[in-house]
Amino acid sequence: MRLFVIIVLLVQLTVAQNKQLLYGFNDIPQSLLLNPGAEVKNDWYFGIPLISHIHANAGTSEATVYDIFANNDINFNTKLQNAVYSMKSNDFVTINEQVDIFSGGFAFGNSFEKNEYISFGFYQETDIITYFPKDYAILVLEGNADNINRRYNAGHLKVSGEALSVFHVGYNKKVNKAFTFGVRGKLYSSVVNINSVKNSGYFVTTPGDNNRYKHIFDLNMSLRTSGLASLLEDDNSDLPNDIDTFKKRLFFGGNLGLGLDAGFTYRLTDQWTIDGSVADIGFIRHSKDVENYGVNGRFEYEGINPFFPSLDENETADDYWSNIEDEFSELFTVDTTNTKYTTWRPVKLNASVNYAFGKNRGRDCDCLTEDLEYQNAVGLQLYSIFRPKQPQVALTAYYYRRLFKGLQVKGTYTVDSYSFYNLGLGLSSQFAGVQFYLLADNLLQYKNLYDAQNVSLQIGFNYIFNKNEN
Repeated sequence: MRLFVIIVLLVQLTVAQNKQLLYGFNDIPQSLLLNPGAEVKNDWYFGIPLISHIHANAGTSEATVYDIFANNDINFNTKLQNAVYSMKSNDFVTINEQVDIFSGGFAFGNSFEKNEYISFGFYQETDIITYFPKDYAILVLEGNADNINRRYNAGHLKVSGEALSVFHVGYNKKVNKAFTFGVRGKLYSSVVNINSVKNSGYFVTTPGDNNRYKHIFDLNMSLRTSGLASLLEDDNSDLPNDIDTFKKRLFFGGNLGLGLDAGFTYRLTDQWTIDGSVADIGFIRHSKDVENYGVNGRFEYEGINPFFPSLDENETADDYWSNIEDEFSELFTVDTTNTKYTTWRPVKLNASVNYAFGKNRGRDCDCLTEDLEYQNAVGLQLYSIFRPKQPQVALTAYYYRRLFKGLQVKGTYTVDSYSFYNLGLGLSSQFAGVQFYLLADNLLQYKNLYDAQNVSLQIGFNYIFNKNEN
């Protein structure tokens, strides 16, 4: 039973997919995925297939792997209990990874000023969130013998997960020197979905009428799945078939949905800029390979009498415990249905205010060079993502610097519900049209990844033709 608690804690290892290093880093074309209304700096680009954008993050809001498994003088059971008791039912896990399969973009318009831009791509994403089921963990650790009349909240169990692919096309227009806007349409294809977020009820043990204890379950629990039942069938359990099924669903053979992104950039002055975006206003309709499970009602269990029976020569203790198991399993009626359902994508909001300074000047004179872009920028960015219980929010301060024409860096300091010392660093370099970028969060925690609360990494390769090239 302690293994259940350990697994739950080990899964509690990732945070929301905030990409504060990529947002506003407009030298990288993939920043348009976060704000389709960002200012575009290239005439056209294409991402190197499968490696143009790879993103993954991991972290924990409270206890870390090191807290539980550190080789110190503290007893393991004590460390496990401290970890469970320090966490709250609102602590959550979010696992997110994203891989671009292909991407590209090109500018168009009149020959003097190409002020419109089309971007497109296809990526695979996995997004999982689960809240820490604290009452379940405490029940496993302590048992119910010393917790008579205590109600354990069944609603602490909330989980939602999905693997999907996304095909997207975006339109960006620079209306004038001050205002740029953009929109992006998305077509989702869900590979697998698991959804159990509307759970409620309780479990309580009281003194029994016909036995020592009475166990009362008052439950309203549900689990909705799509794309999972067929993968678990015995006749489709071999790996080749599973891979073929995944491929078909990735390329629009799964449950489909639609989404929309929108964003803008507005220059208040030559140096002050504000921008904002909303992403993943969308839904997926689950109608294929759907299997749902539900338990609803009040159930009471007092065990088999007598509690310690005398066994005849043809009975064994295994028979006795098998009877208890059978009776307990028959207590709950699990309703299985194939009802279609709809899930909504987690909406993400970004907004920032930016100040640019330090225009490039020639070495031999005090005149401005033809490169009129500012070399530095500082700003504040606010991020939020809507989740089943409450939004996750983060605030980031950043500094951006163009070291020279082919090299830009960005440093960030982020405060969120996990940490007050998240320092990140991003680098983008370009040579002969080939761009390489690397963005990493929580640099101070890389010295001991087992004790890290959050580690995030983004990497990619693009080929870019910039507007200022002939």
